[in-house]
Amino acid sequence: MSRSPRRFLAVLILAAMALVGRAASADARLLVPMDLKQTNHLKAYGLAYWALLNGETVEWLLNYRGGSFLFSNNSDVPREARIRGVSSEVIDDGAAGAIYREIESANMELVLLEKAPRMAVYIPPGFVPWDDAVTMALTYADIPYTQIWDEQVLNGDLSKYDWLHLHHEDFTGQYGRFFANFRNADWYRQQQATYETDARRLGFAKVSECKKAVARSIKEYIAQGGFMFAMCSATDSYDIALAAEGADIAESMYDGDPSDPGAQSKLDFSKCLAFTNFILEMNPLVYEFSNLDTSNQSQARGPEADFFTLFDFSAKEDPVQTMLTQCHTNIIPGFMGQTTGFRRDLIKKGLILMGQVEGTREVKYLNGNWGQGTFTFYGGHDPEDYQHQVGDPPTDLSLHPNSPGYRLILNNVLFPAAEKKKHKT
Repeated sequence: MSRSPRRFLAVLILAAMALVGRAASADARLLVPMDLKQTNHLKAYGLAYWALLNGETVEWLLNYRGGSFLFSNNSDVPREARIRGVSSEVIDDGAAGAIYREIESANMELVLLEKAPRMAVYIPPGFVPWDDAVTMALTYADIPYTQIWDEQVLNGDLSKYDWLHLHHEDFTGQYGRFFANFRNADWYRQQQATYETDARRLGFAKVSECKKAVARSIKEYIAQGGFMFAMCSATDSYDIALAAEGADIAESMYDGDPSDPGAQSKLDFSKCLAFTNFILEMNPLVYEFSNLDTSNQSQARGPEADFFTLFDFSAKEDPVQTMLTQCHTNIIPGFMGQTTGFRRDLIKKGLILMGQVEGTREVKYLNGNWGQGTFTFYGGHDPEDYQHQVGDPPTDLSLHPNSPGYRLILNNVLFPAAEKKKHKT
């Protein structure tokens, strides 16, 4: 045989090997485990979001190895996982089939993620002297979001987004109740002046009335099918603002005139999403909005003894709550905030409790529906900073890549992308 035919045969063999390799690669899948073998749980959520942005679908394996993700094994996903420092395992069709069969026979479920949700964060413009756990989580995981504020909400811009996070905002218009300790601080005075100017520009005489209108607009957004996630004081202050639509609950240092002495009796709890029968804190110098919050109980336990437990759900019957509680542990270190947790006796019937301090009536994490949409409330300020203070530096999430408390936040981020879909074996 001449050199030319030999060379041609070699080329054919190499081409055939390449085709076989590509076929094998196409059949293979990339499993991103979310159990204790995962080196960076938080970045794994960003990998899933990145894949969705790039037209991939992702299978979320609820209750399988901590809520693992299954990707196609094209060349881009494994490389992106390596870049992000996310642990992954290449598996063949046989192994994938075994996983599907295990999911069918156990308290597990397969949820298909199909489209990257459009993310919005309600956060004040300019500098504030504290940080926000959700924006830090999104930034660390490389998940893009749009910052919006009162004008965008009141103009109806929420319809552009699938998911909304409420920054640690005070929807009662009392500037976070920081008056007693920070009324002479430059940042506090600047914030009050800015809020008042913006409220007047938007047609409101008071910041408190502007915030109530914003709260109602957000409620309508949820009713139309939006997903809302709130933490810390954006939970109870939000519901208080809805209940106080017909009452002035802000004292003169906050809105220029005295509060209504009969405000408590004028609250309409039917307008609230989550809470009922709470009692307002009417002393404007107290760093608290009502008796909803459980901060005192957490403070009494202290950081070494403060934990909450995630509830167990049926993955096939309750896929929503199962998604929101995916984690590599069901015992989560506690953390405080202006609103640390919620009194169970003041939570409306019909809501789903997802996390509670064991042996107490303190709820940390809850979920509910309003209209066609869903809301989730998560108590506390920063899952990796037990008692964050005004002016403290932000948490460096590169030091906490496996944070279970931050995982709960990122479960909520992917939730709007999910559609329950059983795999037929």
